[in-house]
Amino acid sequence: MAVKAERLEARLTSTERKQIEQAAALAGESVSSFVVLAALDRADILVRERASTVVPAAYFDQLVASLDEPEDAPGLARAAAAVTRRRRIKSA
Repeated sequence: MAVKAERLEARLTSTERKQIEQAAALAGESVSSFVVLAALDRADILVRERASTVVPAAYFDQLVASLDEPEDAPGLARAAAAVTRRRRIKSA
């Protein structure tokens, strides 16, 4: 088990503190353990929800199909060629 050396403080009202203490007692946990576990549960949920983007299946299928279709981009091709030419000139 990892050594717990970090501390986290929070300001709360006496009503909030009493509610947390009551809930911790009902759970059979220390207030510290209760608060840490509750915060970790919320953190896991938020990270899971925000770590990926969910889109409708039809939109995803359209996006993937569009990646397989070549698109004319003459401006992009000219820009890429210009960068290549500048690199060759600087290298020479």
